Amino acid sequence: MKLLGAAGTPMSHAEVVEALTEFGFDQSTLFRCLNEIADAGLVSRLDLGDQARRFELRKTGGEVEFTHPHFMCVDCGELTCMKDFSVQITPSRGPRRDKLGTVTEIMIRGHCGNCDTRSSPERSSPDALPNCATWRN
Repeated sequence: MKLLGAAGTPMSHAEVVEALTEFGFDQSTLFRCLNEIADAGLVSRLDLGDQARRFELRKTGGEVEFTHPHFMCVDCGELTCMKDFSVQITPSRGPRRDKLGTVTEIMIRGHCGNCDTRSSPERSSPDALPNCATWRN
């Protein structure tokens, strides 16, 4: 949990295994532990659709709650926490509003600052929209 807290961004099982190699932990044991502490509400388990679950230390335990959005680069796969950004979703009026449920995660996908400038020089101008390089902690 100390490793996840210090990471500042969600980590995959493989990243946790690599970071803890010097301690000799079995990767299956780490996988079970990550899932158990996620089930206990101490860490958030993020499924980004790329077959690699990521884990992030939660600030509070207990019920699932939305804390901040994440940005994932569709080119290189870099994941960035957007803790300093606020995202507001306004539900539409009508009966469907109550059927939505509780938002537990917001994932924004796009091109990070490094990949965006490589693919399109005109988007790298100072007047371009903010990129994930400005979002890093």
